[in-house]
Amino acid sequence: MEDKQAGFAGLGLMGSLMAANAMRQGWRITGWNRSPEAVTRLQDQGGIAATTVADMRKLPVIVFMLPDLPHVQEAAAGLLLSWKQQPPAPGTVLLVMSSVSPTGVKEFGQHVRLVSGGNAQVVDAPVSGGTKGAAEGTLAIMAGADDAAAFQRVEPLLRTMGTTVRHLGPLGAGSLAKACNQLVVGTTTAALAEAAELAERSGLDPAALFEVLAGGLAGSRVLDIVGPRLASRDYTPTGPAKFMHKDLSFVLDAAAATGTATPMAAAAVELYAELKRQGMGDQDLAVVRRTIANLSQQTAAAAEGTVAP
Repeated sequence: MEDKQAGFAGLGLMGSLMAANAMRQGWRITGWNRSPEAVTRLQDQGGIAATTVADMRKLPVIVFMLPDLPHVQEAAAGLLLSWKQQPPAPGTVLLVMSSVSPTGVKEFGQHVRLVSGGNAQVVDAPVSGGTKGAAEGTLAIMAGADDAAAFQRVEPLLRTMGTTVRHLGPLGAGSLAKACNQLVVGTTTAALAEAAELAERSGLDPAALFEVLAGGLAGSRVLDIVGPRLASRDYTPTGPAKFMHKDLSFVLDAAAATGTATPMAAAAVELYAELKRQGMGDQDLAVVRRTIANLSQQTAAAAEGTVAP
């Protein structure tokens, strides 16, 4: 990575900010995105446009920042076909920074090794910190890599995007850590949404409540960042809420595989499934408060006997 070249597949809300931070620190970024407008913005910042992901086949590392593993696999299909015909340089890394299934990313890693003749491998390195952390370059990045040397090769790039960068174990370890992160974030956000709704229905100001909670044991980064949006009902997307349902499903998969009881995750998966059923999956995570408000209206109506209990 001495020449600081990297590819970037996925220039959405998070990816565009992460790529911009890398360029500000001297990396030459070639980018691809399904919508060309994002690639144009990258070019305006000094980046290079790629028509397809396969155009980046000779780069030493290609970052994938797409919604889920099937999107990564679809985007990488042409690249892997080209590698099957002509293997990449030894040590090439596909850096999956999306939130994906720990099991699925392991299988993807095996496939990449096979089609590349062992010359390329996958490192999973999902992030936490939202668009604020992506913009400021302060993301927490949790990595999994079968080969410690592969992680060391991409670590300088990762440190342009995050201040907490940790190799946690073999491939899939990063995705498992992200699932655990989402368990905490998703359930904490839901609990704060419940608290806001309960407070307001009881005559309290949610913003004042959160100010008090922030000074005590209930204080947290989730409260600091999501709390104001919950209190003001600001659901402008910083990341679609529907992804929380996906990520919490990975928690349940990992729990089933290890025999771990996860009652909080099970309840949260159902709550975020309800959020999607109510048609609010594309709004901000804070919209879980509206989901709870809608459920509260149903509960109140049932108590009054206007609907079947």
